[in-house]
Amino acid sequence: MTMPTVKCVVWDIDNTLLSGVYLESAAQPPAADPQMTAVLKELASRGIVHAIASRNPPAAAAYAAQATGCEFVAAECGWGRKSDAVARIAAELNIAPGTLAFVDDDPYERAEVSFALPPVLVLSPEDMADAVGWPEFSPSVITPEARRRGAMYAQRRRRLAAERSFGGSREEFLRSCGTQVSIAAAEAADVPRLHELSERTSQFNSAGAGLTEEAFRSMICATGPSALQPGPGAAARGVLTVRLRDTFGDDGLVGASVTEQGPGTWTVRLLMMSCRAMGRGVIEGLLAWLARLAAREGAEALQIPCALNDRNVPLRLALAAAGFRAAASQPAGGAGTAGGAGTAGRAVFRLDLGGPLPELPGWVSGPGEP
Repeated sequence: MTMPTVKCVVWDIDNTLLSGVYLESAAQPPAADPQMTAVLKELASRGIVHAIASRNPPAAAAYAAQATGCEFVAAECGWGRKSDAVARIAAELNIAPGTLAFVDDDPYERAEVSFALPPVLVLSPEDMADAVGWPEFSPSVITPEARRRGAMYAQRRRRLAAERSFGGSREEFLRSCGTQVSIAAAEAADVPRLHELSERTSQFNSAGAGLTEEAFRSMICATGPSALQPGPGAAARGVLTVRLRDTFGDDGLVGASVTEQGPGTWTVRLLMMSCRAMGRGVIEGLLAWLARLAAREGAEALQIPCALNDRNVPLRLALAAAGFRAAASQPAGGAGTAGGAGTAGRAVFRLDLGGPLPELPGWVSGPGEP
């Protein structure tokens, strides 16, 4: 079984990030542990972010950040159960517990988190010194988006704070902060990020698995520079990229789709989206754009085969909210995923294009739209 790549490491502070106990050294807090500091910096360079779960006051987290020189994207400080703190961090960052690692010097705390959250990879500081070389901490590709991931989570915190204080609707907030969703044909330079996105995203991945760089490169080369241009009487593939930015920052390439045009029906063989785009009008905008383009080209329906697993429930809910209806499930081994591999089960989500077409949000731009 292939272990998922860790997206975030949640750290204890006392005798883990620090060489001592914070509250027992009031006059002069203990220094940062040099070995763990080196691990922090190495993993950050790979696009893995860090958080804190500690039985300490919030000031301890601020001191740990200063002492290590590391940015922490979330901090849970208090005297409750560590497993609850780790679960809140996963929810705050909107990532699956199976992509978290937890590091603590206390065997009891490690056991408590392991029991309550079995998917979390639980390690001691001694384990962590060796774990830098493990596959779980070694992404196959590291893109510029990955290296900026910590900064993008900081942008996310500022955005959420602004949204909470905003008095209008979600759509009004998205307009007010200058949301821009740009849909375009994929280019060869996008291949590393497309591969990384397919490997990292699970909540919004219709294929339920990653694709290799070579697979993306082959599809882009087969399509050519003009995506979504079907040949006469034959199906053609189009690889699309979706980029997102607003006044808080530039998230870069956050989504993609692989579309095949057949007689009467267009099929989205792969739909994937970063969890950072959740709630920001991106997936709704892409689905609306695809439906409108397919209808203008004479298609009667748009369908999306989707793997059925515990992780991509948010994607299936988004498809239902956009008007797609699931047909009968297909068993394992069925054809049709972008990578050609079978899955544990699939359903085909279908949108009939005979009625009124979805409105395209004003912050979405793409070929074929004014």
